[in-house]
Amino acid sequence: MRKTLFDSLIHPPFTERLVPVPDPELARMAAALDAGSRRRLGRSLAIRMVDSGSCNACELELNALGNPFYDLERFGLRIVASPRHADVLLVTGPVTRNMAQALLRTHEAMPAPKWVVAAGDCATCGGIFADSPACLGGAAAVLPVDMHIPGCPPTPTQLLAGLVALMSRSP
Repeated sequence: MRKTLFDSLIHPPFTERLVPVPDPELARMAAALDAGSRRRLGRSLAIRMVDSGSCNACELELNALGNPFYDLERFGLRIVASPRHADVLLVTGPVTRNMAQALLRTHEAMPAPKWVVAAGDCATCGGIFADSPACLGGAAAVLPVDMHIPGCPPTPTQLLAGLVALMSRSP
């Protein structure tokens, strides 16, 4: 065991170094989103995510925004734990009967100005769960939705493009 430990201290790892490849489209979206949120709010955009009954595919794509490739902080985005700190309520999944009241309370707790974004086909129209008796449908069945981001699930780039479009709308 000691030999392995000393070898790991002397020799570098076998993996190759990551060379970041600049993506001009991501850089453009980062600048547009940051400028839009600062113009409309004077600060970065705070997002409260609510899973109202999804299969978690949309949440996985949203979590991918936090990885080093996308790095949501450089876009001026923050995921917040409290709706009292949020500007955007990002809803994923169809609204189930059990989550409707919690979704309404979350929306009511948010300060103005506030926006609601339905991310994914399920949050947009109910998706494959639309005919289920446990579901009320998409987020628009319960809340006024400002932006729909289609996809099953939407890619991180589509999510960013939707937020850029939301922030670039005239107030």
